[in-house]
Order: sequence, then structure tokens, then C-alpha cells
Amino acid sequence: MEIRGAGALVTGGASGLGLATARRLARTGARVTIVDLPGSSGVEAAAGIGGAFAPADVTDTEQVRAAVAQAAEGGPLRIVVNCAGIAHPAKVLDREGDPNPLADFEQIIRVNLIGTYSVISQAAARIARTEPTESGDRGVIVNTASVAAFDGQIGQPAYSASKGGVHAMTLPIARELGRHAIRVCTIAPGVFETPMMQTLPQAAQDSLGQQVPYPPRLGRPEEYAALVVSIVENGYLNGETIRLDGAIRMGPR
Repeated sequence: MEIRGAGALVTGGASGLGLATARRLARTGARVTIVDLPGSSGVEAAAGIGGAFAPADVTDTEQVRAAVAQAAEGGPLRIVVNCAGIAHPAKVLDREGDPNPLADFEQIIRVNLIGTYSVISQAAARIARTEPTESGDRGVIVNTASVAAFDGQIGQPAYSASKGGVHAMTLPIARELGRHAIRVCTIAPGVFETPMMQTLPQAAQDSLGQQVPYPPRLGRPEEYAALVVSIVENGYLNGETIRLDGAIRMGPR
């Protein structure tokens, strides 16, 4: 699908993978709306790419609906990229052998999985009512899972479950939205240079990078953004989760 002139919405677009994607789509000619929390640097990020900022929490249906409407104001919304997410490590049991708070598990599921679904549903309803392009397409939705969906490590049960859910719902949603000429794909990144990764000591980041078979380094957000563009432009990619990980397979810890 042609990116130039299309409306695009990127959640989590104020930093990390989302910001790199917003920049790449803007350079390719899309009208980009960045969606992020009100307290984020979304205003500055949007100004830097000549786009718009829609403050929203992806777990709030009304805020998501408003953000989607804003993204469609200047013309048809065609591209949606879900990058909003959180990752708080927690084992099932704490150091005393007691269950960790269920609320911590629920929060990650709510943001990463339910938040992604909410954006998909609100955006799909809007895209399905637009006129198709000359090639017959209406839109493309790209979600973000993680290699943790397949190789979850100790301390990642909630994160792995949330990202596994994003992967699992990709195909059924793609099958459903095909009748509306909307494609749906998911990217499962490996270890990437993101704000979440930067909270680790440099030695830990270097160690993780060296575990990647090739290239032996952390992934770059620009490489994620490049894959988003490839998915949008390749009309036969649909219903697929693509690992972007340098062939890493995560160990148990």
C-alpha cells in the first residue's frame, strides 16, 4: 500500500520503537499522529516530524476513540502501528515464597494485550468505513509482540503472556478484517535499544547484545521501523508474526 499521503497512527510514539516508526513513516510521506500518555514527550516528538500528538492511555476506550478520530481528521486513516507497552519483571513467587500481587500481572496484560486490542478495534471500525485505494486496500495494522511470546524467561510470565496474546490474536483478526481490505501483522522484536532496555546497566546491555548470533548487538529502533514500512508496502503480507531478533533464542534467565 502507498504510504505517501496516508494517515498513520502510532501508539507509544513518543519514544523507542514507536518514535523511530513515526519518524520513518513521516519521512516516507505519511501524515503521522503520535499517541502516548499525556505526560510523555509526545508534543515534542510530533513537532519534530511535522505530525500531531493525541494524548491517550491505550487502556482508556474513550481516549483511544478520540485519538483515532484525530488521526483521521486530515484524510483517511490507513496505517496503525501498536508500540505502546510496559515490562515490569516479576516472578510468580516473591523471595519469601509468597505469590506476587495479582494486580501487577493484570496491569501488564491490560496495557500490552487489552490496550493493543482496543486500538485495533477502534481503528478498524474507522478504516473499514473509508473508501479503498486504487489497489483495493483500506489499511494495515502492525502490532508489537516480543520474542518473549515464544522464549519467555524467568520473571517474565506476565510479559510473555501479554505478548503471546498479541501473537495469538493476529491471525484471527487478520482473517476477520480481510473482508474490509485491512491487513494485520505483528512484529516480535528481540533485544532492542529501547528506553526499557536502557534501564539496565551498560554491562547487562552489552551481554545481551553478545548473545545475538548475528549481528552480535542490540537491535536498533530504525530496523524495527524499516520492517513496519516493508509490511505496509508488501500487499501479500497478512496474518503473520515476524521475529526480528538476529536469530536469538532466549535462555531461561
